Amino acid sequence: MPLSHAVLALLADGPSHGYELKSKFESAVGPQWGGLNIGHLYQILDRLVRDGHVIRSHVAQSDRPDKTLYRLTEAGAGELREWAVSPWARVSGFRDELFLKLLAGTRLGPQTLSAFVSAQRQAYLSDLAALTRLRREQDDPLVSLLVDAAIAHTRADLQVVDGAEERLAASAAHAGEVHAVRPEAAAGDVHAVRPEAAAGEA
Repeated sequence: MPLSHAVLALLADGPSHGYELKSKFESAVGPQWGGLNIGHLYQILDRLVRDGHVIRSHVAQSDRPDKTLYRLTEAGAGELREWAVSPWARVSGFRDELFLKLLAGTRLGPQTLSAFVSAQRQAYLSDLAALTRLRREQDDPLVSLLVDAAIAHTRADLQVVDGAEERLAASAAHAGEVHAVRPEAAAGDVHAVRPEAAAGEA
């Protein structure tokens, strides 16, 4: 799991306790990644201890409860090195909700498609403005790289949305015509025979 390996990477700097690891992680990847839930972190640490990649020890403190320290093992260091040099693959593919909304827009007609494209475009422009402000505030090279990646992804999504209306216009127009005809056909089909009536005439 990627977060497990990130914890191993942080422990490569030396032993740490849970809240210290949480702080180090959030400082390392920046606000764009989001916070790390402390309960989830302790679950990760428990698994790493179970797998022999980390050992825990307790340090007595006179004025507060004992502190639990986590330390990287030889096996954990080997696992970290192997993971760090292996290529990353996008295991979830590109299953973005964006494409499901474009699917709905093409089925509901050009007005729906146009309304969604306009709203989504404004959302991406707002995201880009916020990311650009965040980028100017970052000095850490890793955090700034992460923000740059978020900006690049958002620009790519914006490019998709900008071209979507034109490329899907024909499909949306056809779907709009079908939706417009169906209610009239259903109401005007005076020759349609209800199943109950057909059964009664037999």
